[in-house]
Amino acid sequence: MKLIKLLATTTAVAVLLAAPAYAQTRIALVVKSLGNGFFDAANKGAQEAAAEIGGIEVIYTGPTAATAEAQIEVINSLIAQQVDAIAISANDPDALVPALQKAMERGIKVVSFDSGVAEAGRQIHLNPSETNLIGETIIKLAADYLPEGGDVAILSAASTATNQNAWIDAAKAVLPEKFPNINLVATVYGDDDSVKSTDEAKGLIAAYPNLKAIIAPTTVGVVAAAQVVTDMGLIGKINVTGLALPSEFKQFIDNGASQAVALWNPIDLGYSAVFLANDLIKGEEAAPGKTFSIGRVGEVTLDDTNSAAMAVPFQFDKTNIEEFSKIY
Repeated sequence: MKLIKLLATTTAVAVLLAAPAYAQTRIALVVKSLGNGFFDAANKGAQEAAAEIGGIEVIYTGPTAATAEAQIEVINSLIAQQVDAIAISANDPDALVPALQKAMERGIKVVSFDSGVAEAGRQIHLNPSETNLIGETIIKLAADYLPEGGDVAILSAASTATNQNAWIDAAKAVLPEKFPNINLVATVYGDDDSVKSTDEAKGLIAAYPNLKAIIAPTTVGVVAAAQVVTDMGLIGKINVTGLALPSEFKQFIDNGASQAVALWNPIDLGYSAVFLANDLIKGEEAAPGKTFSIGRVGEVTLDDTNSAAMAVPFQFDKTNIEEFSKIY
């Protein structure tokens, strides 16, 4: 009998030792598309947060094409893997809701960051900055170098991108009062694809011979547009501006295709998203007025939609682009 008990105990211990260790918290950072420098930088911050908090594995993932359908496939895979949380930058605010609701029903916490998901599909949304301020900033970046005004156009990402559309609406709202000499002639969409963004930039230049600036509130589009202006010999005639990663855009500040761009720190954005996701995993409840710590970045307070803004945009020009291009 003792021998049987000993064998049973030994077998149980062996099973426990052989079982995989799932004690580590797993947070999936789902981006619009892989191969995007902005999101690579966000992943760097997410990994930093994981190391700082301890006991967290960040799964950096996303589709190769920036579509809602492709993101839904990624979400369903993460549900099957039973991750603890999903932090996602959405390609579409509404199309992802059913898949993310299924995730939440399975106990997976959901945070959207950068580009938001509709309220029904997430618990918290983290804006990189305040929407109206971003909208005003992207117009001001063009207006500051057009003292007499002129025609400008916007080259956006996907037509369904939540954040891009909100910023563009905010930009249009401030034009009549603050920038009456700026004439917004068109808004086109490059879908965060370099080839399409290049074609759209060329199309704007062909369609509007008096174009003075292209504003691209997307790190992919702004590089594509600046390259077009460079290649077409239009430096000094068309100023490209918008939201850009310093490391990717320094060459265009240096060669004069752009006078200035802006961006928040994507490293801090990924870092903050992981802190928020981890708080939800630990049992914190999202509610209007609630304040959450986001580590070294500070803290955020949720509004009535359970959204919060991380920080104000920072401007990069010839005076500081060298320094920041070494960081992100």
